[in-house]
Amino acid sequence: MIRAVKTNSNGRMARRDFLAIAGAGTLLAGCSSLKKEKKRPNVIFVFADQWRASASGYAGDPNVKTPCLDALAAESVNFKNAVACCPVCSPARGSMVTGQYPNRHGVFLNDVCLNHNQPSVADCFNEAGYTTGFIGKWHLDGHGRSTYIHPERRQGFQYWKALECTHNYNQSSYYDNNCTEIKQWDGYDVFSQTEDAVHFVQQNRSQQFLLFLSWGPPHDPYLTAPEEFRKMYDQSALQLSPNVPVDERDFVPRTPWEDQAGTMLETVRLISAGYYAHCTALDHCIGSLQSAIRQEGLEEDTIFIFTSDHGDMLGAHGLWNKQQPYDESVRVPFLLKYPALTGLRGTSIKTPINTPDIMPTLCDLCGIPVPPSVDGRSRAPLLRGEAMADDGALIANYHAFGQMSASKGGKEWRGIRTSRYTYVKDLKGPWLLFDNQNDPWQKENLVNRYEAVVLQAQMEKLLSKKLAETGDIFAEGMEYVRLWNYKVDKNGTVEYQE
Repeated sequence: MIRAVKTNSNGRMARRDFLAIAGAGTLLAGCSSLKKEKKRPNVIFVFADQWRASASGYAGDPNVKTPCLDALAAESVNFKNAVACCPVCSPARGSMVTGQYPNRHGVFLNDVCLNHNQPSVADCFNEAGYTTGFIGKWHLDGHGRSTYIHPERRQGFQYWKALECTHNYNQSSYYDNNCTEIKQWDGYDVFSQTEDAVHFVQQNRSQQFLLFLSWGPPHDPYLTAPEEFRKMYDQSALQLSPNVPVDERDFVPRTPWEDQAGTMLETVRLISAGYYAHCTALDHCIGSLQSAIRQEGLEEDTIFIFTSDHGDMLGAHGLWNKQQPYDESVRVPFLLKYPALTGLRGTSIKTPINTPDIMPTLCDLCGIPVPPSVDGRSRAPLLRGEAMADDGALIANYHAFGQMSASKGGKEWRGIRTSRYTYVKDLKGPWLLFDNQNDPWQKENLVNRYEAVVLQAQMEKLLSKKLAETGDIFAEGMEYVRLWNYKVDKNGTVEYQE
């Protein structure tokens, strides 16, 4: 296994030290009165892969059919400016699990292994007496996408039905806890995984639990949702976003996959219809989960969250997939339902929540100590009616690789996303500045404009502060590869670990 930079190099507590203290009861002592007075809530954390924030009825998309999510939004708090700290799979997932930024936990690109030097969200909930489970796509192991993931590399999750990564949703494999024989989900994997999640809830209804349910869709391939959902969408009737170019020359070339259509606009319509079909299929599963929670009498005592690791460009600005600083790539849905928090049904919060904020928010809501290794900040005070400064959320692309490698126009960038503005710079300097209130489709770049000089300086100051807080040197991607001692093959690709 590759040896990574120590996570406690800045004086923060290492995982083994945190767990030793927590095990002795020191850090949990402050929660003893809460434990006696009221049962801690269960947590069901559901996240899709590549679901952008706008792709739902409640968020205003005129095309997609999401009745169950719309109903959930009416019962939830909607974090309208939730963002992915790094809009690509493994880095965002590493931040969900550790509460750290990718340059700190080391998974700043796909297919490398997340070390367990820091307490994970599962560790924290295990110490508090919860049963923890993970179902679905993991993508944090880095030992091959179909390789058995040993228990010591599961970040503390106890119940385990997962695979490193697959996007073959109709022939999807997984490993069942400690059985080393690979198995296969029945049919469309999202349905089978949701059924297993319902079973987990039923089996653990009498004890406190934390369940992560990780779905692969609506990540491409886009045309593989069950036929009944694909039939719901007529691609010719879709309303395209105003920031989808009309001129073919304004598109970045797209890999000629099986879902490639004639012109670029035809391709946008085709893949969007398939994307929405996946979304509606997942929406159906949201309804199943909500019904199961109610039937088990757990609704009042359960925190239910729906979100995603990152978004999808779907042709906006002539771009595809993710790794971009635009809202279609960076912003994600984030609904939090917790009936015990009265007065919050159907409300929204503008202050951003970032991927590293998820772990401390969950811990805070459940009365569990937040490890010193965590970079993110709990957003629970906002749910309690307390004020928090909107100093923006750090967004970043640390390495140009994969679908957006340097050869395909990808590049390293850092940015800040506040409730109103987006500011981004690359290694050459300021790149993008948008007023998202007056320009929601991000079509007018204000960088270096005379009228935006003061705003740009303010955003630069915010970004510099965030980079300093996270120890980010903002270097070329291969510099981070060298810092973390990752092996690189002759093609310049980081190898799987042994």
